[in-house]
Amino acid sequence: MKDMQYQNIVAAIDGSKATIPVLTAAVKSALQNHAHLDLLTIEQIGQITDGYITDTTVSSEQTYSLVEATKERLEDLKMRAWKMGLLDVSIHIRFGNPKRVIAEDFPKDHHSDLIVIGTTGLSSVERFVLGSVTNYVNRNALCDVLVVRTEDNN
Repeated sequence: MKDMQYQNIVAAIDGSKATIPVLTAAVKSALQNHAHLDLLTIEQIGQITDGYITDTTVSSEQTYSLVEATKERLEDLKMRAWKMGLLDVSIHIRFGNPKRVIAEDFPKDHHSDLIVIGTTGLSSVERFVLGSVTNYVNRNALCDVLVVRTEDNN
């Protein structure tokens, strides 16, 4: 079987302790494959998630502030990727259900052939009630998935 050559890699960034390990693994994969890297984060504002309504009324000013803070964090991560030697990096902020955006929508829109995602992000109770984003992505992604374990998940 021929080795897979990835061209478009997406790193799903959630701001958890898995962020840096996910970024590191994604940058290494992109460098090895001479691939483009997309840094993606998903914002959830007042949406229905797996039958549970999250009623968070957010003003347009609050939304703008949230997006700007997220953009700054992603720009910092982009600079970190540059320092690791990868210059072909883009940042993306999407709104919606992280499960579907990461597994389906974003890879389809950006022709991603590898998703790099961490194992953390939700507590064990949240995973039980809502379901793990990582598990969903791993089962339903339109492309290959690299799951990065943090020290707590080994």
